[in-house]
Amino acid sequence: MKAWKLVFLVSVLLFGSYTSASAAPVFWTDWTSSSSLNGFTGYGVITTGTSTVNVTYTNNHGIGFFQASGGTDYWVNNGPYHHGRDASTSPFTSTLVDNIPTGTDIIALQFAGSQTLTFSQAIANPVFSYVSLNGNGYGFLNQDFDILSYNDPATGNDCGYWGCGTSYKNVVTHTNGDIEYQLLGTGEPHGTIRFKGAFDTLTWNSLSNEYWNGFTVGVQGTAEEVFPAPEPSSMIQLASGLLLAAGLAGKVRNRAIRTTKA
Repeated sequence: MKAWKLVFLVSVLLFGSYTSASAAPVFWTDWTSSSSLNGFTGYGVITTGTSTVNVTYTNNHGIGFFQASGGTDYWVNNGPYHHGRDASTSPFTSTLVDNIPTGTDIIALQFAGSQTLTFSQAIANPVFSYVSLNGNGYGFLNQDFDILSYNDPATGNDCGYWGCGTSYKNVVTHTNGDIEYQLLGTGEPHGTIRFKGAFDTLTWNSLSNEYWNGFTVGVQGTAEEVFPAPEPSSMIQLASGLLLAAGLAGKVRNRAIRTTKA
């Protein structure tokens, strides 16, 4: 077995052993302050079980409004029999997300264009909840996601604050080879998506001008908390085993060649 193939196999096995996504609860961003210099910048904090992560949101085009302390709670259910925060029927919760976004914090968008979330340290499996994504959509470049939930009574979820709708993913391959994973919807989509893996930035495009659609972001934990590094002894044992297997395979192959030659 060639050396590079062996290294790749070791990496795949080690990474695969430590990337299983745990269930919620999700630690949501507490948005705290903002600046309107050069567009809009929002600041927040995520407090996990053992860490504090600073979150910065930048949008050079500006936004609709920023709600960091008080105001209307757009994360409530709005079903035919309930209007409140029932996590069991919320359009923002699922088998992987136990808890509705915290408080009334939300960033409301209105302009097409690029925007970025930056985290002060790598976070794991970020979840992204959105409100009223009608007349717009989000395009994540080269970053796939899973739709975890949305506000369709047919799925057992209540409607969202502005009503009911569905969400779906559309994949577009650009001429330069980039792949855009688009979050689109019908009606009044409210829901939650998740990106799998470790991230310190997340960039996406709003696909059109529309006042307004809103979002917030949460995490399952930091990368260190969710994807702990394997013990050195485990890595050595696994690598040694693969090297031994590769060596034995090489010996068997060489012996077979010698026995078949005249």
